[in-house]
Amino acid sequence: MHERRKSDRPVVPAMPPNNAAQAAAEVVEERGLAKRNAASKTRPGHSAGVSATSALDRVRHVAQTDKEARFTALLHHVSLDRLRAAYWALQPKAAPGVDGVTWLGYGQDLEANLRDLHGRVHRGSYRPRPSRRVYIPKADGRQRPLGIASLEDKVLQRAVVEVLNAIYETDFVGFSYGFRPGRSPHRALDALAAAIVRKKVNWVLDADIRGFYDAIDHGWMLRFLEHRIADRRILRLICKWLKAGVIEEGKRSESVEGTPQGASVSPLLANVYLNYAFDLWADQWRRHKAHGDMIIVRFADDDIVGFEHQQDAQRFLADLRGRLATFSLELAPEKTRLIEFGRFAAERRAERGLGRPETFVFLGFTHICGKTRAGRFTLTRITDSKRLRAKLHAVKRELRRRMHLPIPEQGRWLASVVRGHLAYFAVPGNIKAVDAFCDQATRHWFKALRPRSQRASLNWPRMHRLAQRWLPPPRILHPWPDERFDVWTQGKSPVR
Repeated sequence: MHERRKSDRPVVPAMPPNNAAQAAAEVVEERGLAKRNAASKTRPGHSAGVSATSALDRVRHVAQTDKEARFTALLHHVSLDRLRAAYWALQPKAAPGVDGVTWLGYGQDLEANLRDLHGRVHRGSYRPRPSRRVYIPKADGRQRPLGIASLEDKVLQRAVVEVLNAIYETDFVGFSYGFRPGRSPHRALDALAAAIVRKKVNWVLDADIRGFYDAIDHGWMLRFLEHRIADRRILRLICKWLKAGVIEEGKRSESVEGTPQGASVSPLLANVYLNYAFDLWADQWRRHKAHGDMIIVRFADDDIVGFEHQQDAQRFLADLRGRLATFSLELAPEKTRLIEFGRFAAERRAERGLGRPETFVFLGFTHICGKTRAGRFTLTRITDSKRLRAKLHAVKRELRRRMHLPIPEQGRWLASVVRGHLAYFAVPGNIKAVDAFCDQATRHWFKALRPRSQRASLNWPRMHRLAQRWLPPPRILHPWPDERFDVWTQGKSPVR
């Protein structure tokens, strides 16, 4: 098999180990590097999966124990059983791609369709379809472009992602949370909260990469992948997906850069790209250049970096701009801010005659420097006002659309919306915002029901009875972040 010359391989800093047993203890930690970490050079490694006795166990074991291994045999793990499992893992009601094939339609002759797909993939005759471009509204009023892949492409992408996760989940650093198995947004939020309270954090850099998914450089993407993957068939599949293009208003456009948001493979590719472009570099910067405490939490392309010293924060921000530019990325100036934040921020700003510490938004929550009743510092998290307003507007529109449906049907739908909101936002310290959402949702329901009553018999006492019958009460559902963080990490994290 043809191998790339060493001079063509990406120059990346050493990879910190991150095996399955250690993953829980790697959140905002500062663990030492393993002795055999891969640096800028790689070598042909084990042929993972040959005579594998238990699916991806051998791949995972080799990736965990040999950080220089390049995997030469991976496609055979994309088996008929794995394709079948990928199909059943898809959302049945998801929108179809350009071919119009739905989940239910594909499943009418599932086994024959999967055997045909499996055969084409392993013969090399598989060709992906372009994604269908759609736009969804964002909380700030802008439109987010999404690429909806065909159902067959979704199935194959999910199967390949499962195989590649066996490798990359052992490589990714602990402060990377976005779209990884077992690493929910709340785990990122817990890690950030625990770090800000327990570490010496006085400054926070809220960094956002401008148009990240659309700016991914295909050349760098493939070079990063080749650092671990030597199976040319897997690399060709990924190339096909990257260059499949999009169809918008009936016109197809080629993809020369970026990966479509919404594709099953995109989150993994994004994490691989940022693992080399940001994570490993930032971890090395923290170890060798920071003069004080430094914490990092990344979820997709949103980064929160905390510093003890302002000089460290300013130097890191300047170095980060140069680092990202190397890989065709840049920070969004309107979303990137360095603010004074932490347990001493309020006092120090008051001494300089300034107002309250600034706040920052991360994963839908506004983070605020607060105090307990005893006067001690605490991190307060409340629902981001823009996201709250956008959600209530959506509830209002949908209730007006459903205003002529029976009340029980409306009640069941609105109850599911409220339960979903509580499941995410009902964290300690956020009861007022959660209660406000439930109250406004009830008011929107009242306004949608009232025109149906010609005699205006629907009054607030009756409305409150309807709300009590159908809607869950607002209450806190999540534990305190440091408590859940300690349970998750089992006391192994150095932020204790």
